[in-house]
Amino acid sequence: QEQLVESGGGSAQAGGSLRLSCAVPDTYARACMGWLRQGPGKEREGVASRDGNGGTTYADSVKGRFTISKDNARNVLYLQMNNLKPEDSGMYYCAAEGIPFCPGGYRNVASFGLRGQGTQVTVSS
Repeated sequence: QEQLVESGGGSAQAGGSLRLSCAVPDTYARACMGWLRQGPGKEREGVASRDGNGGTTYADSVKGRFTISKDNARNVLYLQMNNLKPEDSGMYYCAAEGIPFCPGGYRNVASFGLRGQGTQVTVSS
C-alpha cells in the first residue's frame, strides 16, 4: 500500500527554523505534491504545492518564509520553514495527487488523494 511518511517536526522558538521531510513512493515521483497544516481549533489549510515540473505556489501566510522542494534522486519532499511564528504551530501533512500538475495550487492541497500521517510542529513565543 502506497503511503507518504513525514518526519522532521518538533519544537522551535519564534524566529527559528525547522525542515520537514516526506518520503514519496516511486509512483508519485512526478506527481503534484504539497504540504498542508491544521492548527489547534483551525481547519486544514494548504500551505505550499509543487508540480511535476518544479513549479511552486505558497499561501500568503508563509510566502517568503517557507520553501517547498524535492530531491528527485531520493524521492523526498521537503518543507523548509524559516522565521517561524507561533501561529505556524500545528500538525503538518504531506500530500500527493496522481497527476503532474496542480490545479489551484496550494489552495487544493487539503483535498489531494494521498496524505501522510502528519508531523507535529510547535512554535513558542
